[in-house]
Amino acid sequence: MSENNLTNTIDHLFRNEYGKVVAVLTNKFGISYLEQIEDVAQDTFLKAMQVWAYKSVPDNPTAWLYRVANNALIDVLRRSKKMDFLDDKHLNNDGEVFPEKEISLDDTISDSQLKMIFACCHPSLSEEYQVILSLKLIGGFSNKELGEALLKKEETVAKSFTRAKKKFRQEVQFLQIPVQMGLQSRLFKVLRIIYLLFTEGYAATTGSSVLKRDICYEALRLALLLKENQYCKHPNLTALIALMCFHASRFDARLNEEGELVTLEHQDRSKYNQKLIRIGVQHLESSGTEDKMPSNYHLEAARSYYHCVAKTFQKTDWKSILELYDIQLKRQYSPMLALNQIIPYAKVHGEAEGTKALRALQKKTDFSSSGLFFAIKAELLKEANNQDEYEAALKKAIELTKNELVRKHLKKKLPGI
Repeated sequence: MSENNLTNTIDHLFRNEYGKVVAVLTNKFGISYLEQIEDVAQDTFLKAMQVWAYKSVPDNPTAWLYRVANNALIDVLRRSKKMDFLDDKHLNNDGEVFPEKEISLDDTISDSQLKMIFACCHPSLSEEYQVILSLKLIGGFSNKELGEALLKKEETVAKSFTRAKKKFRQEVQFLQIPVQMGLQSRLFKVLRIIYLLFTEGYAATTGSSVLKRDICYEALRLALLLKENQYCKHPNLTALIALMCFHASRFDARLNEEGELVTLEHQDRSKYNQKLIRIGVQHLESSGTEDKMPSNYHLEAARSYYHCVAKTFQKTDWKSILELYDIQLKRQYSPMLALNQIIPYAKVHGEAEGTKALRALQKKTDFSSSGLFFAIKAELLKEANNQDEYEAALKKAIELTKNELVRKHLKKKLPGI
């Protein structure tokens, strides 16, 4: 296997399996060994790169990872005299870890990752700790990725994670799924975690890829697993599933054959996954709330729906999209949401009004470090035929953009390239 293919394979497995390995081993050995579990999980993936570089990738790489991590943890605990027995009764012939005996309650979630998410959302933990623990332990986020997702410095995230793990070990102690009311009370927090997972996968803030499908599909899988539990059935969950289906339906159109970014305006809409769109519509239509007050998931799903069903970019129902932004901003103002609203606002009211709205927004919020702000500004200046300021804004957007693929896309817009 070539070095590039091996790296892609390891990256794919890391995104899919790291959180599972950590969750299963934590469920099996206990939260008190979380530090050791993290270490052996990371070492296992490093070992995979070393071993598979000169040997072929095993037929069942997932089983290999579980077996190596499990055995490595046993060795670590033995050396530290924290266990004096070889516990291999949890491994099957393929080296996969058998799950612990599940709680015999109808609709109790058996998936170890969901157990970990619910544990990370324990009420004794602060909201910041809940998010950091979940995205690190479930999503395998790096400190850099997590810092971008939470708008925090990388070193701040690292320190917060260390403190969060200490609190986690002290307060939670072992993984378990809360039942009935306890489960429902944490549901909204779990939905936020799943949403953040999907968002980072759909619009990766760093790295060389704008789309991390593995993270997106894992987030969708976790949401569908939640739906199977009768105590988790809620309009917000249904709307979140719709949102993810609509976004996922456009995966194949977001990149061209050369792996370059394709913006919404130039996407080949014949590549949109109609099956996912239909599933999204079904979930959105069945996500009605008793108080007729849609959640942010409903509003974002509806905006994505209009993009999915528009026959062309020019025929997009920008007015309805703008109205959905207005509803959400009136309910819960967010500077980044207001920034994203500028595009549909300009489509409805024209470039000049869009530019005025952008300037007004700039007076309220400091966007000096936002690549998106300058990219939007550049687009408006281009429509106004202001070439000099357009080029300056575009160069600033390129400078501030951290995703390599997006930066490459912006560079192609520079005059003369």
